[in-house]
Formats: sequence, C-alpha cells, structure tokens
Amino acid sequence: MAEAILGDHNQYSCSICLELLRDPVTIPCGHSYCMSCINECWSTTDQKGTYRCPQCRQTFNSKPPLNRSTVLAEIMEKLRSTELSESAKSLAGPGEIACDFCSGEMIKAVKSCLECRASYCETHVQPHYNVPALRKHKLVKAAVIPVCPKHDKLLEVYCRTDQKCVCMHCLLDDHKGHDTVPSTIERNKKQINLTDTKTKVKQTIQAKEKELQKMKMDITSHSDSAKKAVENSKKVFSELVKLIEKRSNEVIEVIKAQEKADLDQGTMLQKKLEGEITELKKREGDLEDLIQTEDNIQFLQNYETLSSSSGSDGFHSRSFKPCCCHPDVNKLVCELKVRLETIFNQEINETVQKVSDLAIKNHPVCIKVGDRVRVKPSIKTPKYGGVTHKSVGVVKDIKSDQSLVIDFPECTSWKGFLLEMEPVTDDDECGSSTLNCNIKIGDKVCVKPSVETPKYLWGSVSHKSIGSVRNVQGETVTVDFPEQEGWIGQVSEMELASADLGSPSHACFKIGNRVSVKSSVKDPKHGWGSVTQNSIGVIKRIQGESLTVDFPEQTDWTGVASEMELINSDVSEVLSLRPGVRVRVKPTISTPDHGWGSVTKHSIGVVVAIDGTKVTVNFSEQSNWTGIVSEMEVVL
Repeated sequence: MAEAILGDHNQYSCSICLELLRDPVTIPCGHSYCMSCINECWSTTDQKGTYRCPQCRQTFNSKPPLNRSTVLAEIMEKLRSTELSESAKSLAGPGEIACDFCSGEMIKAVKSCLECRASYCETHVQPHYNVPALRKHKLVKAAVIPVCPKHDKLLEVYCRTDQKCVCMHCLLDDHKGHDTVPSTIERNKKQINLTDTKTKVKQTIQAKEKELQKMKMDITSHSDSAKKAVENSKKVFSELVKLIEKRSNEVIEVIKAQEKADLDQGTMLQKKLEGEITELKKREGDLEDLIQTEDNIQFLQNYETLSSSSGSDGFHSRSFKPCCCHPDVNKLVCELKVRLETIFNQEINETVQKVSDLAIKNHPVCIKVGDRVRVKPSIKTPKYGGVTHKSVGVVKDIKSDQSLVIDFPECTSWKGFLLEMEPVTDDDECGSSTLNCNIKIGDKVCVKPSVETPKYLWGSVSHKSIGSVRNVQGETVTVDFPEQEGWIGQVSEMELASADLGSPSHACFKIGNRVSVKSSVKDPKHGWGSVTQNSIGVIKRIQGESLTVDFPEQTDWTGVASEMELINSDVSEVLSLRPGVRVRVKPTISTPDHGWGSVTKHSIGVVVAIDGTKVTVNFSEQSNWTGIVSEMEVVL
C-alpha cells in the first residue's frame, strides 16, 4: 500500500549514493540528501569556503545547517520496510551477488561494505544502519568489491599519473611519488565533468529534437504538396482524355452521317434496279408467248412491236458508288493516332524534363565522377535494375542526358539516371544510428565492451580481438580478424581500436620477451603444434610480423605478432601455483570452466594437486574443487 501511495522510489533517492535517503536533510535550494553523503561531499569539495548543491550547482557562502527532515525520514522507513519484506524473498540469480551471511538459500545481496569486504542482503545489512560503529562503514550497491591484485587491499586511491585506481600499499612501491588523490575527490571532479557533458548532450538532444520536429513538418508539407500536384495532374490528364473522347465522338458522328447518306442513295438505286428487272422480265414473258404461238398471222402482226427493242434500250447501267471510303477513314484515323502520340510523347517528355530541371535547380545534386552513390530509397524500381538500395558504387562517367555510368560491386558499368541517385557519405555508410562514426575500409576496429553478444554472434572473435575493416555496406561491416576472416557485424557494435589497444606489432616485441598465444586465438595461422593456450615461451627471432618462439613444449615455434601477447611479471603468480599455496578464483572470472559449485568469489582455499592445466583446491565450502590454472590467483 505504501508503495502504491508513494509512487516511484527514484524520487526519494539520494543523488549522491543513488539509494533511498537515510537521515534525510534538505538544503536551502530544496534538494534532499543523506546527511552522511552531503557532509562527505562538502568535506572533500570545500573550495575557499564555498558550498555547492551537487544537483542544481547553487552555491552558498557558508555551510547551510543540516537538520534532519522528520517527515521525509518516516516516508523512507515505510519504503525501506516494504523493500525489506520483498527482498527477503529474492534469491540470487546467475551473475548476481549473493549475501555472504545467509545460510541455506542464497539470498540476493543489496549492499556491499568496502570496510568489511562482504555483501549483505536487506536483513543482514541492517546492523550497518543501526550499530554506531558500523554506520561509519562505506556501503555501496551490491557488487564485486574491487581489490588490488598485488596487495589484496581495497582500491581507494586514484593515481592521476597512471590513470588507474590503486590501494594504499601501492603508494609505497609502484606508485610512489605519483600524483594521487582519494578516489572520492577524483570521482567528484570527474562527475562534475560528466554533468557538464550530460548538459551539453541534453542541449544537443533538444536542438536535434527541434530539427526533427521542423523536418517532420517540412516532410508533411512536402507530402501534402506532392499529393496536390498528383491530384491536379490526374485532373488535367482526365480532362485531356475527355477532350479526346469528345472529338472522337464527333468523328464517329460524321462517319455515321456519311454512312446514312450513302445507304439512302444505295437503297434508291436498288429500288430502281429492281423496277427495271421487273419490267424486263415482263417483256421476256411477252416474247416467250409470241414465240410459242401457232398462229402465223398473229406472230407476224406482233413481231414488229416486240422486236423493235433489243431489250436493253432505255436502261442505264447502275452501280453503288458511296461518297465515303471507310478504309480511307481508317487510314486517316491511324495517321491521326501516330501524330497525336508523337506530339503527346514529345510534350510529356518536355514537361517531365522541366519538372526534373526544377528539382535539380531547387536541390542541386552535386555528384561528380569518382563519388560514391546509391539508389535513392524513394526509387522503388530503377529503370535499369540490377542493384539494390544497399548497393554502393563509384561514379565512372556522367553523360550529357543526365545519365550516370556506375561501377557497383555486383554490377560494373551500371547505367542509371541522376535523379535516381544520391551521394553516399562516410556517415551514411556507418548507419544513421551510429553517432560520430568514422569507420572506413582499412580501419582497425574491435567489438565495443558494452556489446554482450553481437547480432551475428561471436564466432571465433572476442572483445580482445582487433581486425581490419574489409567492407562497409550500410549498417553491416565485414572485418578480417586474426582469429576469423570475413567476420560480419553491425557498425553500431564496433569501435575504432586505439593504438594502445592494438595488436602488438613486431616493434612492441623484443628478443627475450616472454609471450603466449592470445586466449581469443582459436587456431594460430601456422597451427598449434605442441603449444597450448597456457604455454609461455621466449622470443628467439623476429622477422617482420613473424615471431620464432622457444616454448617448453616446442622450440622454434613460428607465430604471427598479432596472435601473441606479452607476459608481464604478474604471470609469475600463476606459474607459482603449487600444492599448499592459498588461492582464490580471479575477480574477472564470471563463471569458472567447471562451475562454481559451493565456492564463491570470496572463497579462499589451498591447492591440493595440479595436473597440467587443471588444479584441485580444498575450500572450506567444498573439498576437491576442480578449476583451471588460468582462472586462479595466489592469495598472499
């Protein structure tokens, strides 16, 4: 109920320790902090008697009084009791820190004490809040407590000379005379820088958001304008179609009227011809009757009358001769179609060219021979096809008709039009999601430490691997690593490898150096031979990038410099493992090769036996625990 009423716990967190407020106090600017946190902050950052709020940066000429806020303290107790009841049921999962004082079930730890060097669940951490002697201890969010690998002491000093955290014992030997300060002071200094950086990033985000909003409005306006242009074009062409239909109807009406006149004439001629045929047939009958008569006198008397005409006298030859010839009409209409198509295509092409020229005039495309280009995303199907939107090519030639000749990896001498293409910059090739990306072909790169699992998986590559970029295609990058050539990843997962992170070249090695094969190398270029990942040898000869190394298992072994790493004096601790030595699992090991069993990161045991790369250790939590030599470190 308290959680539902009070809402988000983050609003009740101290901005210094990022935990729920303890003994909350409110300073004049209105911000609240743990009393111990603000006291410690002001005691380490006191400059010329000026005190500053860590959040709003408001300054005070004198130290403000720190009075405990009773109401806020009661709210914190309610929230804390709610968290206590919930966290009591929370078990530590894989990769999470377990309470060092819980027996039986491994309850998830919520705090780690830098003084006790132990982690506590919500129940077991209470004495650190209630017991006066323990309240002075420094509590942090549950985590693996960083200790000095050499002295096994807490890291509490920052060496500005070597840019690393060290313990107090280091100040007496390796870092003696260096510029060192308490880690709290360095943290506060760097936190101020980060706050300023965060402010600048926030301002940049706001400016970009304004640009984005304006761009969205411009795009919407442009889209609306394009829709209106499309609608107007449809209307104009519809009117053209209607005009053609109207004029075609007029032609059809003329043809039909001419047809009717010709048919009327033909009908009249047909009737006349039929009348003449009837009259001729009647004369033919009279002649037949006369021929057939037997009376000679009657035959002779009528002969002159019927024989005076040959039968065709008085009748003209008649034929149907229409005024309009339809094949001629068809020919005229076809000729009209050809002329209209020619004129129409010519006018349409000129109009399209004018629209194109207008686009180039308003937004000139600065594409030159040698530029890298690709097809615009808005072009669904380029006229000549053969490439994709992800294809990036180099302009080979620009023709006078605004066409381009481009060499793409998948298609050389490809032809396209200027308006279909857009220039490609380095930022475009790295992907829009990659901020300030300068990855180019030939660059040395590695996978970012923040990437747990690359999109296309690790393969034989690791975070320590450094390779050379072979190709960049949109958001996809192809890298040649020593461990795996042709490895594919995403640009956003990669970062440029700095010189100090690069694979040692032959210049970094000297004859006599002790070296081993990198753990990230699965298969050396010249093979393993009798050498293993745990083998340590001495460089005998250097020729270019090739190293000749004498290992105990094999002399004159040949390898590549990029596959090797130098062995410093700290390795002697691994080499000095022997029965009876006290050891523990290295803090950098997340999960041992043979599993944790009942052992934890804080367990310290005694070596019982060593068999090759395997070591058997007796821990108080588990006897005869088996691990790998490279996973262990000697406890002094």
